[in-house]
Amino acid sequence: MYIKRSLGKPFLEANHFFPALLITGARQVGKTTFLRAIAEKERRFVSLDAPDVQMRAKEDPRLFLADNPPPVIIDEIQYAPELLPYIKEIIDARRHEDPEHARGLYWLTGSQQFQLMKGVTESLAGRIGIFTMYGLSNRERNGQPERAFLPETFSLDNMPSKTPSEFFAALWRGSYPELAASPDGDKFRTRFYQSYVRSYLDRDVSQLTQVADQEKFYAFLKSVAARSGQMLNYSDLARDTGVSQPTAKNYLSILQTSGIVKLLYPYRASCAAAMVSTPKLYMLDTGLMAYLTEWTTPEVLANGAAAGHFFESWCFAEILKSYANAGVEANFYYYRDKQRNPSEIDLLIKQNGTLYPVEFKKAATINKEAIRHFSKLAAFKQPIGVGALVSLYPDMVSLSAEVKNIPAVAL
Repeated sequence: MYIKRSLGKPFLEANHFFPALLITGARQVGKTTFLRAIAEKERRFVSLDAPDVQMRAKEDPRLFLADNPPPVIIDEIQYAPELLPYIKEIIDARRHEDPEHARGLYWLTGSQQFQLMKGVTESLAGRIGIFTMYGLSNRERNGQPERAFLPETFSLDNMPSKTPSEFFAALWRGSYPELAASPDGDKFRTRFYQSYVRSYLDRDVSQLTQVADQEKFYAFLKSVAARSGQMLNYSDLARDTGVSQPTAKNYLSILQTSGIVKLLYPYRASCAAAMVSTPKLYMLDTGLMAYLTEWTTPEVLANGAAAGHFFESWCFAEILKSYANAGVEANFYYYRDKQRNPSEIDLLIKQNGTLYPVEFKKAATINKEAIRHFSKLAAFKQPIGVGALVSLYPDMVSLSAEVKNIPAVAL
């Protein structure tokens, strides 16, 4: 069953302006299915996944594009970046000959950005609109409208209520459409993630990077999953995996550019000397995170020592998706000072010069203690907007004149 994606509206709007559009995102998040669902009947489709098609595209890009003229979807463009200069040539010729019909010519997808983004920026600057797709959002799964998250404008809409156990069941399953949209998702979850990781290691990591030791990379991936929601420490990651720190940095860069993880940097302004400089690390799919860290059931996960980190990772990813799905740039940070007992705020959203603080708390009871560090933002001497505590408490209520509780299940 196809679930309508929120990205459709901003993508089709951009299609009326840009000659080419690119969707990047992790493998299996639904990029190809999305484009085929919204494509016009006359738009062709060609995938570079097959080795023989890749070879034709690489050996004679001009002929390949002549055989697949626009409007066309070219899937997995990273396997043949040689096409990009020739796509630019076709776009520029069309712009000169018939500018009114030089929009929406090429729709491209890429499961990672290792070599792709450099080619895009060099060849198609000013000619391409770039979008990022993540796994299904909570709002998409429930058929509800999705807007870029801000506490002061947030609405519950008609989001269904869920018990904490139902919430953790969805978190444990994950957001990949093949699992999240299937009634048999739980039954085949382990097999899906086994196949997913193997495909990722074999096709993305080994083929498109200089990683020679898959076993060490897999150990590194598991170590990263165990640290989601925590401050990044390359020394610990390198030690646990048995690699050097430069190798750990290279491995993490691969995970970032393939859409598996996201780094959240601390907010640093006029009082930067008193603030930490280390980013926090987030896995972007909690189902994959649970598989890699071997939490075998949602019940065990919900009551385990890592439940808080899973809750925080899920909430962060949902808010990130809300911005990506609206086609809006996400200016996200976190707050942490250098005091002996440091104060921390999980997420700061900066919009139009205003900071909006957000705290994630895996608790069904709420109080002002959870938001006590919001007052620290006064040191920045800039506007502070309405803040939010995102928790398992089921109702949206005010904690103060400036802070509201938002149920995580409604994100």
